[in-house]
Amino acid sequence: MSLNELIRRIPKAELHIHIEGSLEPELMFEIARRNGITLRYRSVDALRRAYQFTDLQSFLDIYYEGAAVLRRERDFNEMTLAYLRRAAADNVRHAEIFFDPQTHTGRGIAFATVIDGISAALRAGPISSRLILCFLRHLSAESAMQTLEAALPYRDRIVAVGLDSAEVGNPPSKFAAVFARARQEGFLTVAHAGEEAGPSYIGEALALLRVSRIDHGVRCFEDPALVDDLVARRIPLTVCPLSNVKLGIFRSIQDHPLRMMLQRGIVATVNSDDPAYFGGYVVDNYLALASALGLQEAEVRTLARNSFEASFLPDEEKKAYLRDVERA
Repeated sequence: MSLNELIRRIPKAELHIHIEGSLEPELMFEIARRNGITLRYRSVDALRRAYQFTDLQSFLDIYYEGAAVLRRERDFNEMTLAYLRRAAADNVRHAEIFFDPQTHTGRGIAFATVIDGISAALRAGPISSRLILCFLRHLSAESAMQTLEAALPYRDRIVAVGLDSAEVGNPPSKFAAVFARARQEGFLTVAHAGEEAGPSYIGEALALLRVSRIDHGVRCFEDPALVDDLVARRIPLTVCPLSNVKLGIFRSIQDHPLRMMLQRGIVATVNSDDPAYFGGYVVDNYLALASALGLQEAEVRTLARNSFEASFLPDEEKKAYLRDVERA
């Protein structure tokens, strides 16, 4: 079996996927027509050509515009089901999915509309899943706290809270009180850190937000003591290589530190982030890394194992998936 065949065949978990970032242009246009919305771009091809990002903010501008077509429960349901089916085609067996309620409630969409549509798809989908509510860090901590309050009636559907959107100028410390409240309510915590901003944001997320894992974390090598801590505590990093290149964090996949992470003993995982915008789902990210970095079979197996070990699945379910990884 070739390495590419192994990458496609081996069971995987995806731990860093923004469901709004899985909205493919074709479905975006279909939903827009259904909801009577006129998009700025006149065709699917024109929209795809606009996916030339220079930094995180240039991506977010078009990302929020795309998400604005989502108005009804059916819209969120169709978007989520489309992602789950695409992930299953990559032999993703389990996904832990981010959603951004403030993106929708801020334009008058009810929280219930968002989560009911997503949840129904998760129940019907072909793979197991968990849902993670992300706060938009460019908005106020007060807005995040209000969103947490709105989520409490749905706590049985949400495993964790996270932190995403524009990183620079919005450190984890800004949301320390919100995350403390979330932990009191029984939620696990994760946070985007160390992508656009430096390693100090990773340190804050660990110390102040008490996160179980770091989303991205690719700038950790700028702080050797931090790397030592990540290794010693086995803090997982949910890494998104194609995203990192598309947003200019690294010039090319050849410059990506994923292999160095594995060699150093970091619990790194491979994920797609916002696949509709960044040109690839999970297998595409694995294949790009394998081609550019010369990954070996043992490293691919380690990444697959890491993805389940870093998940929020119960231990018995993890063990079952890990046995499947070894058999692949």
